[in-house]
Amino acid sequence: MYQVNENYLKLPGSYLFSTIAKKVAAFAEANPDKEILRLGIGDVTQPLCPAVIEALHKAVDEMADPATFRGYAPDLGYDFLRNTIVEKDYKARGCDISADEIFISDGAKSDSGNIQEIFGACSKIAVCDPVYPVYVDSNVMAGRTGIYDATTETWSDVIYMPTTKENGFVPEKPDKRPDLIYLCLPNNPTGTTLTKDQLQEWVDYANKEEAVIIFDAAYEAYIAEDDVPHSIYECDGARTCAIEIRSFSKNAGFTGLRLGFTVVPKDLKAGDVCLRDLWARRHGTKFNGAPYIVQRAGEAVYSPEGKAQTDEQIAYYMRNASVIRNGLLDAGYEVFGGINAPYIWMKTPDGMKSWDFFDHLLENANVVGTPGSGFGPSGEGYFRLTAFGTYENSVAALERIKAL
Repeated sequence: MYQVNENYLKLPGSYLFSTIAKKVAAFAEANPDKEILRLGIGDVTQPLCPAVIEALHKAVDEMADPATFRGYAPDLGYDFLRNTIVEKDYKARGCDISADEIFISDGAKSDSGNIQEIFGACSKIAVCDPVYPVYVDSNVMAGRTGIYDATTETWSDVIYMPTTKENGFVPEKPDKRPDLIYLCLPNNPTGTTLTKDQLQEWVDYANKEEAVIIFDAAYEAYIAEDDVPHSIYECDGARTCAIEIRSFSKNAGFTGLRLGFTVVPKDLKAGDVCLRDLWARRHGTKFNGAPYIVQRAGEAVYSPEGKAQTDEQIAYYMRNASVIRNGLLDAGYEVFGGINAPYIWMKTPDGMKSWDFFDHLLENANVVGTPGSGFGPSGEGYFRLTAFGTYENSVAALERIKAL
């Protein structure tokens, strides 16, 4: 009889956001008269900006003309998008990145889960705690994480780096040497981030330990403070130790279009093996390229009009974040994030467990958020709210929470 990949059977329960969706669906079915306000999953609510829509329409028209029709996209992505990314995202910030080090994909989530494939099965991973679940779950599927302890909600072979109020949300250096270090900055779920000096310490540490940093910069467009780097390549030495993952989902609302990219510098090597070449081989074998029309839409994000319009959307969401953050603070809650990221990380009241607060909020305020414990053991006792809703719903949800 055929066998299944038993590593999948090790995964506890279902994916965090699938569990939330099931609980919300059950509540909605039982309470059809209740209006549910959703501040849980980090999906955007504002429509694509006019510059992107115009680029999509133009590209669709090209696909109807034999002279301009496009088939399979190049493995690494079209030059027009990769060259634009080099100029606007990297050279503009003094980062030494070339177009052939950029790999266009269908999103940061895919790349975050797939990047582990180019590393050995025995590689030790280190993750912030709390953390975006995909980093751990994808390594569980690959067989790297050891045995799951349900009482502590930890894996025996995963190195957890507490990122909490007690250490100022600056992840602690591991006691054991890691091979792969996952950093998401600005952080999902806490909404906090690191200064350039603090990130430089991690780059220095990774080079010293001969480790690789997987740097998820999906929320870099939301950074407001000057001393916070938008790219890890703003730090000296990052080309020899870091892979950076970016997304168009949150900065330009592409959650429904799907577009992202990963940067693997040619200087990043394991002995004589260039990791950029391994990722190129994996990319070419398992991915047929992001659609032409979507890559043209991505290019439009960097146009003067696209930049101005997406900046307006980012400001809209950060206005929501400010309303939620300040309102919760005024109501006496302990709150973090919401300044350089569209997430608000709040302490649950009266020592309530994260999932208990989820149920309490859903049943009594009809508001959906995300239990902090779903992001790791150090997330217990916390709760994540997203600013990606509409302004009206953000205000209404806050008023309901304050009325509890």
